[in-house]
Amino acid sequence: MSTLSPEVRDLLLSRIKDVADYPKPGVMFKDITPLLADPKAFGALTDTLVELAGQYGATKIVGLEARGFILAAPVAVQAGIGFVPVRKAGKLPGATLAQSYELEYGTAEIEVHAEDLSAGDRVMVIDDVLATGGTAEASLSLIRRAGAEVAGVAVLMELSFLPGRERLAGALAEAPLDALIVV
Repeated sequence: MSTLSPEVRDLLLSRIKDVADYPKPGVMFKDITPLLADPKAFGALTDTLVELAGQYGATKIVGLEARGFILAAPVAVQAGIGFVPVRKAGKLPGATLAQSYELEYGTAEIEVHAEDLSAGDRVMVIDDVLATGGTAEASLSLIRRAGAEVAGVAVLMELSFLPGRERLAGALAEAPLDALIVV
């Protein structure tokens, strides 16, 4: 796991709002919109992720729909490397690679443009939260099917009471998984 300075960690945590019973009763939603609205906090988060991209040797950044897009795009721009969105099925025009994955109560599918990743790319995956790990695991499969290498996965928050890290363990192979905040 990445180590943040206590000041940056406190800043990020102070801008994540708990919303009880959203989107359904019994769920404590972690709202990152106050963090995004604060340029100092968002800048500190972006700087930290750019540093990780350098450590990973990333040549492309993948952002997972939808909040992962918000975090990943400025990292790619600041790092001077390409940004590739991984979207829900049916949202990208043209030729795509698709990957289905299991949810707690059903299945879902994500896609990436087939030509956006290729052999020689070292891809860093960015998302806001690691929960059950299904979307992240499917994205790692897509990256490898495109011929690219997984450089690492970075998330703002890991929900430690859910099995995301365990689910990703095999799919990561030797690639690192960094959670900036673990709750």
